[in-house]
Amino acid sequence: MRDLATQCDVLVVVGSKNSSNSNRLRELSEKLGTPGYLTDCSEDVKPEWFEGKAKVGVTAGASAPEELVNLIIARIEELGGTSVEELKGREENMFFEVPRELQVKEVH
Repeated sequence: MRDLATQCDVLVVVGSKNSSNSNRLRELSEKLGTPGYLTDCSEDVKPEWFEGKAKVGVTAGASAPEELVNLIIARIEELGGTSVEELKGREENMFFEVPRELQVKEVH
């Protein structure tokens, strides 16, 4: 996310306005000097967000569905975006064991 925010002129975070994770992503973008906008609806993406901007970054909060991300990207293309490049992030391979008290016990 840090790399993305420093490579673009504006960042769109796809996620719910009440999502702590999504809000932190937008705040981090702003902290790194890149204007950031948070949206969970393609209709809310405003043309003025991109005025005078050459590169738009798009990222998403943890629970944002991929379909919504694709709708936001399509909206940016409608507003004049010309090419999409996917940046590969760090592969996530963390696993968490379910606490013992929540595990389903097998009945024989």
